[in-house]
Amino acid sequence: MFKKGERTYNTVRSVLPRTTSAQFPRPDFRMEHHNKLNNWQDITVLIVYFAAVLAVGLWSMRSSKRGNVKGYFLAGRTMPWIAVGASLFSSNIGSEHFIGLAGAGASTGIAMILFEWSPVFLILLLGWYFIPVYISAGVYTLPEYLEKRVGGNKIRIYISVLFLVLAVVTKLAVNMFAGGLFIQMATGWNMYMSVIILLVITGFYTILGGLKAVMYTDTFQALVLTLGALLLFGIAFSRVGSLENLERLYMNATATIQIANSTCGLPKKYAFHVFLDPVNGEQPWPGLLVCSSLGCVAYWCCDQVIVQRSLAAKSLSHAKGGSVMAACLKLLPLFLMILPGMISRVLFPDEVACVDPDECMRICENRVGCSNIAYPKLVLELLPNGLRGFMMAVVLSAIMSSLTSIFNSSSTLFTMDLWRRFRPKSTQRELLLVGRVFILFMCVLSIVWLPLIKSSQGGQLFAYLNMVLASLMAPAGPAFLIAIFWKRTTEIGVIGGLLLTHICGIVRLVLEFTYPAPPCGEPETRPAILYKFHFLYFGFFNVFLAFLAIALISLMTRRRTDEELQHVTWWTRVKAPDTIPEDKDEEYAAVDNDDINLKLVDGVPVIDKPTGEKYVSDDETNLDDEASMIADSPRPCLVKLTSFLLGEPEQGREITRMSLRQKQIFMTERKRYKWLLNVSAVCMIAIVMFLAGYFA
Repeated sequence: MFKKGERTYNTVRSVLPRTTSAQFPRPDFRMEHHNKLNNWQDITVLIVYFAAVLAVGLWSMRSSKRGNVKGYFLAGRTMPWIAVGASLFSSNIGSEHFIGLAGAGASTGIAMILFEWSPVFLILLLGWYFIPVYISAGVYTLPEYLEKRVGGNKIRIYISVLFLVLAVVTKLAVNMFAGGLFIQMATGWNMYMSVIILLVITGFYTILGGLKAVMYTDTFQALVLTLGALLLFGIAFSRVGSLENLERLYMNATATIQIANSTCGLPKKYAFHVFLDPVNGEQPWPGLLVCSSLGCVAYWCCDQVIVQRSLAAKSLSHAKGGSVMAACLKLLPLFLMILPGMISRVLFPDEVACVDPDECMRICENRVGCSNIAYPKLVLELLPNGLRGFMMAVVLSAIMSSLTSIFNSSSTLFTMDLWRRFRPKSTQRELLLVGRVFILFMCVLSIVWLPLIKSSQGGQLFAYLNMVLASLMAPAGPAFLIAIFWKRTTEIGVIGGLLLTHICGIVRLVLEFTYPAPPCGEPETRPAILYKFHFLYFGFFNVFLAFLAIALISLMTRRRTDEELQHVTWWTRVKAPDTIPEDKDEEYAAVDNDDINLKLVDGVPVIDKPTGEKYVSDDETNLDDEASMIADSPRPCLVKLTSFLLGEPEQGREITRMSLRQKQIFMTERKRYKWLLNVSAVCMIAIVMFLAGYFA
């Protein structure tokens, strides 16, 4: 027994059977040498990787129209399904998954995989039901949709501010914390220095390239991420032999220094099951099931970061195809993150499973636990030179793809929903400049939030992330669901329901941060509502409170007329016309200008340019003679460089919107593609249900 300040700890050497290095013969890795990227093989791999990403980014910048709002924020609505699907996956799978999800596997088991499997239904829901309504409404952002749907600008400002706050306190800060932790372990640099380096790298792609550059680099990085993570899983899994052997070894993987007469640090009995005890489980299954499904509607179907990828698709078929591809990739995190995290605990129990505060502080500078180092530990100590650098590139891919997506989408929200509210006559050049500058402001805010993340939820990063989402973001899902599928929804109903649930969520978060969980083995001193009312059950409560409050308040207020609801609900959306041939849908979907008329000639739509007028496409500018002379005159080198980096400016032009005919063309699907996509979606749902049943 020894004392530290006013706390008394009983530490003993574990007498439980546990894994030892003798069971896993390996080279004698030393912290001071082998876990640093200081050899030429790793450095060469990283240089090649950054060169490849830079090449992809520059190539996409040359082919993108970054001088107008539509080209910068929506990639001109020209993205194919493979880019949409890869960007959906890589935007979601960030470094917080490699750090947090692997840490959750090491600490509690596989239950958190439901947060990866349940969204398969939601990703398909996005492509099949939400995107048609968003396109029908002709919006750039999700707050803009709610404004059109319920009428009034108060809800647009409310949702914009909410999503921007969530982007800072969850997405940005969590990604930078996880990425900074990995770089710190790999290089020995300070956490904040590591974060600054991340910001410099990721800011370049987003500020200069726009959404098209982000999505193409996301596609490349998704390929690197998946192949690299599968490679590490194969190497790590070969060390344990089989799933049955992993289960046996995991149950005995405990740190040498334990707290006497306590279960702290011991593996969970049901670590290999997804549905845990509804009363005493760390992730009670009723709350986990609701929060990972209905609670995640806001993230997968209503969040600008995710939805913006599907809004950039060239047609509805490509949006659906991207959803199917992303849903398929979402099956992989069990093998990419969770099982490697559990293997890391087996191989390095003293570090990953530490429980003594002093030991944890020495190992990872966090007194509440070191489960977050599970994945970096596996990479830095298991892989040989060269492969270690490749896996560093994998984690950097996750960091960069997530951060660039968050930067672009958040700047879209601020620029289109808030800045234009204060300056409605802003030119396109001004909007693009504001969007780029806003990225820098977000970076500063997210750095300030890092200390709270480090100590929250017992050091489990993924638990912190889901706690904040359950408290603040989950209620937005019911708001969008009711708005899309129930025509009786009103603005006062949505605002009133969200205010009520967000007040409850903020109170819960304030209590969580004010009364952090005591170290394992110490008496519980928090308010009973924190430890007896699990945050997953609170998310369960918040979701259904949002449904109930929005519905009741809407019934007591005046509804909108049918004319006002045209094109903004599922029942009044724009549908594909019967007169457009199925083999011409992609050709006409590429047409995107309100000045074009389509007329039927022998039953086939053809472009009819207005008589006496010069046709101006969405990506061309009709300059007068004076402007043409200026454009043809020699330009200074600085102006040429600025135009190359930021795109040719298109000042003074109105923001283009899709016409009714263009929306109809976007909705057009070939019958064979529609049948194939529907069958693929059903197969994905069946696979998820089988996996959930197998690990139940």
